[in-house]
Amino acid sequence: MKILFLGDVMGRSGREAVCRDLPNLRKRLSLDFVVVNGENAAGGFGITEKICQQLHAAGTDVITTGNHVWGQREIIPYISKDRRLLRPQNFPPGTPGRGIGVFETDLGKKVLVLHVMTRLFMDALDDPFACVQSELAKYPLGGTVDAAIIDVHGEATSEKMALAHVADGRASMVVGSHTHIPTADAHVLAGGTAYQSDAGMCGDYDSVIGLEKKPAIERFTRKMPMGKISPSMGPATICGVYAETDDSSGLARFVAPLRIGGRLKETWPFQNHPS
Repeated sequence: MKILFLGDVMGRSGREAVCRDLPNLRKRLSLDFVVVNGENAAGGFGITEKICQQLHAAGTDVITTGNHVWGQREIIPYISKDRRLLRPQNFPPGTPGRGIGVFETDLGKKVLVLHVMTRLFMDALDDPFACVQSELAKYPLGGTVDAAIIDVHGEATSEKMALAHVADGRASMVVGSHTHIPTADAHVLAGGTAYQSDAGMCGDYDSVIGLEKKPAIERFTRKMPMGKISPSMGPATICGVYAETDDSSGLARFVAPLRIGGRLKETWPFQNHPS
C-alpha cells in the first residue's frame, strides 16, 4: 500500500496548494490512502466544515487536527458528523468527535488511523502512551487492519520518538505533526514501522512557522499583546511523508519525505527509492 501523510495545512496559502496539487499527487505516486493534518487550515487556527469538504474533494481520506482543533467554534457540532475528521483520541471522555477510525481504500483494504497529542510543553491530556497501547491492541496489524497510521501531534521530538518505539511493529507509520518544521529523520524502525519526527507544514516558509514575520517577531522582542497574527500568504511548500507497506504484514518497507513548491528544496520520494 502507498500512503501519504501531509503536515499541518497553514492558512489559505497551504490550503489552496494542497487542494490544487493533491489530485495530481495521488495519480503520480499511485496513492492508496492520504492523511492530512488540517488543524491550522482556517486562518491559521482551526478548521471549518467547508474546508473539510474541500480537502475531502481534493483526495484526502482522513483529516487529523491537534491542539487548535477548536479554533473555529463551528467545528464543534460538525466534528461528530464527519467520521473522517479526527481530534486527538486522548482528549478527556465526553469530548465531541473521535480520535480513531478504520477506513476502507478503493481496493477494499482496511486502514486504521489513530490521532494522539503529546503532553510535554502541550496541554495536560490523558496519557498518549497508554492510549496508543490500548488502541493498537484492538486492531492487530496484518489481521484486523491492513495498515495503521498514527499522527502524533506534539512539541518534543523525544516524546514523539518514544511513542513511535512503543508502536514499532504494530503500526505501519508514525508521523509527528505540530511544529511546522520538517525533520530529516525519515526511516523504518527496527520493528518495521515508518517514522518521521515531524512532517512539516503545508504553508509559506517565508514566515515564522507559517505566520507573518513582523508581528511574530514583535511578540518575541516587545513582549506585548499584539493581537491575532495572520498566516503568511506567499507560495506554499507542501511537506509530507510517503510510505510503502507490505501487503501481507502491513509493515513499512520504504519511507521518504515529500517537499514540493514554495521555498524549500524539492524532494520526491522516488529520488531515494531503492528500486
